[in-house]
Amino acid sequence: ADLAAGRPMDRLVCGDVGFGKTEVALRAAFVVASGGAQVVVLTPTTLLARQHYANFTRRFANTPLRVAQLSRLVTPKDAKNIREDVAAGKVDIFIATHAALAKSMAFANLGLVVVDEEQHFGVKQKERLKVLAPKAHVLTLSATPIPRTLQLALSGVRSMSLIATPPIDRLAVRTFVAPYDGVMMKEALDRELARGGQVFYVAPRIADLEGLAAGLAKLAPAVRFRVAHGGLSPAALEQVMGDFVDGQCDLLLSTQIIESGIDIPRANTLIIHRAEMFGLGQLYQLRGRVGRGKVRGYAYLTLPGDKTLPKTSLKRLEVMQTLDHLGAGFSLASHDMDMRGSGNLLGDEQSGHIKDVGVALYQQMLEEAIAAAKVDHGKNKDAAITQAFTPVIQLGLPVAIPEVYVPDLSLRLGLYRRAAGLKNEVEVEAFRDELRDRFGVLPIETENLLETVRLKRQALALGISRLDVGGKGVVVVFHQNKVADPDKLLRLINNPVSAARLLPDQRVVFLRALDGSREGVLQAAAGVMSMLV
Repeated sequence: ADLAAGRPMDRLVCGDVGFGKTEVALRAAFVVASGGAQVVVLTPTTLLARQHYANFTRRFANTPLRVAQLSRLVTPKDAKNIREDVAAGKVDIFIATHAALAKSMAFANLGLVVVDEEQHFGVKQKERLKVLAPKAHVLTLSATPIPRTLQLALSGVRSMSLIATPPIDRLAVRTFVAPYDGVMMKEALDRELARGGQVFYVAPRIADLEGLAAGLAKLAPAVRFRVAHGGLSPAALEQVMGDFVDGQCDLLLSTQIIESGIDIPRANTLIIHRAEMFGLGQLYQLRGRVGRGKVRGYAYLTLPGDKTLPKTSLKRLEVMQTLDHLGAGFSLASHDMDMRGSGNLLGDEQSGHIKDVGVALYQQMLEEAIAAAKVDHGKNKDAAITQAFTPVIQLGLPVAIPEVYVPDLSLRLGLYRRAAGLKNEVEVEAFRDELRDRFGVLPIETENLLETVRLKRQALALGISRLDVGGKGVVVVFHQNKVADPDKLLRLINNPVSAARLLPDQRVVFLRALDGSREGVLQAAAGVMSMLV
């Protein structure tokens, strides 16, 4: 829709593994290429580049669009010719691995950059093509986006589309985590081959493959298998993958080279050797290689039976068993962002720094910065944009949810966040009733907290950025020194009864004789608010 309407597009498409993100890329590429601009599809692996090239070529066979690919599977002579054709504008859709990021690459009229499986690219790599074509549209595809990318989408810096509906008749993959058992593996292989399927057997290291191949030959001598890894020559890797796709072998023994985007519907059983050595995102992507058709997929995550595993590894495997429903990729990415932080949006750290300031404050700062940037660039001119701010209320009273009242730290922090988000009197009273029902009579510190929240809501509506209550009165500071009703404020200043004074620094002082009691402080603050309404 963005492309059709001519709007600039920087969009993240977050859909689960096999939920149709490639279809989105195909249609977007067709729109841009038909309009006379070039399209780059950036992939992390040669195998995925090979698959995309086959899909794009088949899809656009009856159109004048020319599709070309560049990876280590392409001979040096052909690669040189392809680069020259891309620079001359003779290639409409260019599918490439990291080779597209080389400084020697040039484009005649780059209109769309598609980054597939973006979690495999670093920030600098993804920004490289934007430098080559600052005005190009950007479409990012991922089932498990990195925290930084997800935060960019959630905060409004880039748009996001979530594909949550699985294809018709798609079944969730059954996942089993257990120590390696030869009998169980033999049964899994026999079951898959008996229904005419194929098997992925994945190891974390190339060094593991030789031993696994020898063990597999003894365990199931009738199984035809091939070995694939990144150390093979382009021709050999092409031959192995071709044999597996064509059904000339039953099992593919490989490293995680198959992790990204490989689509072989007949392969519906996955065995992962030493699963504790893989990351959570890797395990999820690997599991997505099976169960891509209408047949139930099975994933076996095997562990060494003679070793004690770290708690973090066990936690990852536990999450994998828990997230066994369709569409769990976005949940996994959100969980990852909560654990690791969202990263530096203006730098190249992909996770972490959000924890330095806290999620709520960071999100507020980010929203304010985005709103200011949109105003500066002339966006939303027809809408009245009110810069967000948080009033500061200083009453000189203890404000807290005491530990003795709510002992659990995470629960206490959650209550603080909820209190900060209360929007009106009804919500404040409902929150007070809930606290009373769950934890008993509210301590005086918590009552003060709710009164402060109420004053903050009133201050925000009146444009007051700061309210201080001291021994001699109440000091009010208006946000950006702008008053909603200047005439009313002027009348208050000129009225001796209100005892209001305007200071040279634009602060307004309401003189009051206070005894320091809680009731007196709250009454003075509420009285000033009622005068300004």
